Amino acid sequence: MTKRLNSKHKVDRRLRVNLWGRPKSPFNSRNFPPGQHGAKKSSKPSDYGIQLQAKQKMKAYYGNMNETQFRNIYLKAIKKRGDTIENLIGLLERRLDIIIYRAKFAITVFAARQLINHGHIRVNGKKVNIASYQVREEDVIQLKDKSKQLQIIDVSLANKERDIPDYLEIEEKQKTIKFTRIPKFADVPYPCVMEPNLVIEYYSR
Repeated sequence: MTKRLNSKHKVDRRLRVNLWGRPKSPFNSRNFPPGQHGAKKSSKPSDYGIQLQAKQKMKAYYGNMNETQFRNIYLKAIKKRGDTIENLIGLLERRLDIIIYRAKFAITVFAARQLINHGHIRVNGKKVNIASYQVREEDVIQLKDKSKQLQIIDVSLANKERDIPDYLEIEEKQKTIKFTRIPKFADVPYPCVMEPNLVIEYYSR
């Protein structure tokens, strides 16, 4: 297991937010950064620091992807026509691991990524084992037949922590997901405040 996966439970305290809205988040009981002097830190951040914090928060939320991956998504967003913020969110929400997570087939983004990496997922009937795969409108995502009985998926679907957004159509019995449209920023059910405008400002310095 990588260092990034091992440390994901510390991210909430470092970023001072319950990033995924989990009841067992360590931030709920210790809402200050980790470390010996974490509780005493109270300095006002600079504009750069605020932008950096917004970028780190969004990058961590989407599975703690590395800096190169996240910056490449930003570069794709600015090259597309239209609003850069909406383009950025659209590219992030089209990731296969995020769609599996949004559809509640996995309890966390990391668990969704593991399902994909282990070959449990099909897109339009074809095996896809790349978490960053960009799903298109009207694509149908499903579990392979042998994977439909996995208990972890039933447990995740029964979890009441979060709702499934309306741009996904779910068939629980067949365990299929239809991606009906690319969501706007306002459509995405973030459990905490996200500021993609600050992310754009950070990269466009």
